[in-house]
Amino acid sequence: MREDLIFYYTDKYTHENLPKIVTEPPGPRAREILSRDNEYIMQSFVRWYPLVAKRAYGVAVEDVDGNTYIDYNSGLAVMNVGHSHPLVVDKVRKQVEKLIHYSLTDFYYEEAVRYSEMILTKVPLPGKGRVFFTNSGTESIEGSIKITRGCHKGSRPYIIAFYGAFHGRTTGSMALSASKPIHRKGFQPLMSGVIHVPYPYPYRCPFATEPEGCGDAVIGFMEDWVFSKLVDPTEVAAVFIEPIQGEGGYVVPPNDFFPKLRKLTEKHGILLVVDEVQSGFGRTGKWFAIEHWGVKPDLIATAKAIASGLPLGAIFGRDDVMTLPGGSHANTFGGNPVALAAAEAVYEILSAGAIENAARVGESIMRRVKEWVNKYEIVGDVRGKGLMIGVELVESKESKKPLKKRIGDILNRSFKRGVALIGAGVSTIRIAPPLVITEEIAHKALDIVEEIIADVDKEVRGG
Repeated sequence: MREDLIFYYTDKYTHENLPKIVTEPPGPRAREILSRDNEYIMQSFVRWYPLVAKRAYGVAVEDVDGNTYIDYNSGLAVMNVGHSHPLVVDKVRKQVEKLIHYSLTDFYYEEAVRYSEMILTKVPLPGKGRVFFTNSGTESIEGSIKITRGCHKGSRPYIIAFYGAFHGRTTGSMALSASKPIHRKGFQPLMSGVIHVPYPYPYRCPFATEPEGCGDAVIGFMEDWVFSKLVDPTEVAAVFIEPIQGEGGYVVPPNDFFPKLRKLTEKHGILLVVDEVQSGFGRTGKWFAIEHWGVKPDLIATAKAIASGLPLGAIFGRDDVMTLPGGSHANTFGGNPVALAAAEAVYEILSAGAIENAARVGESIMRRVKEWVNKYEIVGDVRGKGLMIGVELVESKESKKPLKKRIGDILNRSFKRGVALIGAGVSTIRIAPPLVITEEIAHKALDIVEEIIADVDKEVRGG
């Protein structure tokens, strides 16, 4: 492990002085910016709490009032190699001085070829692969939709997706999503031909089975109900799925599910498309989450952590699937050379040991938070891989009713004490710090979060 590339901190942002709250957040400067934001920016998104970031470095985020937080969400699973990593900054600076943009879909430059050659050595595809560069996760999904339908020459109009899925907010990707009604309300009609089936959610299996049997129940549903009563499988182009559901609640399927799903898709000539927008690039302790199950999909859609905060995404796919004809799909900014320079730096940092660190620290966190299930009535389930961990909160273990009225309160209390957490699903805390976090700082954040959970547990139980 190259520790100089993994653990880069300054005297200002170390274990001893993280977190540091100098004025109760949001402070006066933050409140002033919040007022301006409310006046000039369309409020079509919902923030978890009023954190107004000014600068960030490593695993620390400082707000405009001088408060410093332990980043426990990585800027929504984007900053996997930490904030302002010196190698990222250096490569971006050098690239900006040389070439900022010249549209890869109209011309050529070596940066795109070089990065493709590098990253494809890490992508778990069956055989030779190709890359198509995008600007975001939703664009990677949109492109994947076109690729899967296009390679079948339009003869397979249907796509299968899963309840609880989140694939983006543009028309095609939102048609695949089914995590919250607000995402879709008022925007019909969306793209046609999408069939949703239950995701194998062991803690809340939609079928009357034990947790370990949930995957078999989903496969059986697809075979016995979807393919036997709704559509002929020869008309299904692809199955789109997240290896670990992100916005759906950091849900991890049973261990035998993906091998069986891959077998089912191969049986019917259906392409398997894995959405690794949130779970990719080391987040789960492997380059891609699907590797945990030994499955090689036909396409992988990515974005978020690929370029350490610069807008870049990519579709990785089988050579014989990435066959859209010239002129049928392109964009202006995909594969921007500055973003690719950042992506090269990310590649080097992940290769230097950040992924192994994520697995090690993630295992340490999991050991501790799994104890919360026995210690606190409101902690119903803990699941995850690497540094993609979900802690599902419930009103009681017996009812399993989501503690949705208190999740925001817990996140806000954590924020005020210097830990930047966010939620997922209905009532799940997601733990997703940068992969370069030390075990020491990770557990310091957990100390704060556990104290808050303990307090809320007493409040819920009337203590």
